[in-house]
Amino acid sequence: MRKLWLYLVTLPVMGQQPLSLHDAVALALRENRAVVAAEAGVRAADERLNQAKSGMLPRVNISESAMRGNNPVYVFSSLLTQHQFGAGNFNLGPLNRPDALTNFQTQLTVDQPIYDARQTRNATSTAQLSGRMAAEDQRRTGMETIARVAQTYYGAMLAVENLKAAGQAVRSAEADLRRAEDVRAAGMSTDVDVLSIKVHLASVNEQRITRQAQLDVARAALNDAMGLPLEAEHVLAGILSPTGPAEMVLGSLEKEAAEGRAETRQSRLATSLAEVQNRAAHDSWLPQIGVRAAFETDAQRFVTRGGANWMAGVTVRWNVFNGFADRAKMAETSSLLEKARADEQRAGSAVKLQVRQAYAGLQAASQRIQVAATAVAAAEESLRITQNRYEAGLATVTDLLRTETALLDTKTRYLASLHDERLAATMVEFAAGRLTADSGVLNQ
Repeated sequence: MRKLWLYLVTLPVMGQQPLSLHDAVALALRENRAVVAAEAGVRAADERLNQAKSGMLPRVNISESAMRGNNPVYVFSSLLTQHQFGAGNFNLGPLNRPDALTNFQTQLTVDQPIYDARQTRNATSTAQLSGRMAAEDQRRTGMETIARVAQTYYGAMLAVENLKAAGQAVRSAEADLRRAEDVRAAGMSTDVDVLSIKVHLASVNEQRITRQAQLDVARAALNDAMGLPLEAEHVLAGILSPTGPAEMVLGSLEKEAAEGRAETRQSRLATSLAEVQNRAAHDSWLPQIGVRAAFETDAQRFVTRGGANWMAGVTVRWNVFNGFADRAKMAETSSLLEKARADEQRAGSAVKLQVRQAYAGLQAASQRIQVAATAVAAAEESLRITQNRYEAGLATVTDLLRTETALLDTKTRYLASLHDERLAATMVEFAAGRLTADSGVLNQ
């Protein structure tokens, strides 16, 4: 219901104001289901910690039961606890074959652990570590959501610009068709040129249709990342443009990732958790000491004709032999600890590799932009010259169509390089573990 209300309120605003990437991220961090699930996981971890801390608190239970029967032992003991046993009950006849007796029993028990072989301490440590892992999972989910929104947002921007480029190609092909018809009318060409350009016009029209479909899918993907209905309408703010040079040092990024990425922090916490579990397995050999007290009332008529009694005592339980299960448990936790340490090392190497991949992608995209921009300028000038030469009868229709196709291809590559650079800049922030809703890369 909250999601629907937010959507109904936000939708008119979207129709009036362009949607920036920063706004899309803020909306996703409120509405994306993965983010909501991660928040619920943190709350559940907090409650598990509360459960673990209660291990050394007393356990208080009240039970109520009603029984009726003529079992001699049951009748004899019930009369005693009801304080109704008399001299006549020693007669052999009633003693061996007593009449049926009803007993209403109320029992209050209190169990207080004194020493639980450090089970509560280990459980509390486990819950604390699990809570910190849940918090890191929440942070990781947030970064992944931001990265996905950026990816789909830039994807939608690329689809918009590709559609514009296809539209320009259609208009240029239509102008070429008119130019070819004029040249044919002047007797300087044949129907072959006109037909060739019509085929080219149909081809670029097909590309425009395809790119419109790609834009529809890209918008739906962005809505899904934001947690909105797939059919939500919005206008994207800004256009694709170079992000500009950034001051980044690869070594610093790798160090920051190794220390700050949620995955590396979780791997270190997992190692600590394995250490606690290994210690708990060894602690199973320790004795457990507890105090138990009970207060009981027994009555024949629920509240009348009855009596009360109490008991208290200390219990010591020591695990001497458990069929080698404890030894196997210690071996298991030792192996899991070894695995956790290996996973920790592997996680550190993996995040450094991701940093290098993102950094290399950003550098390559930045260089591609310069090359592609030069190619676009050259293709536009080549098309202008070829169009003039075609009108003058100095170029063939093949030359004209080749330059038209080359211009569309170079524009497409240029737009792709802009998209890749913006996405790569975001992924560098993500790989370093510092991508947040306030990251400057989202506001460029």
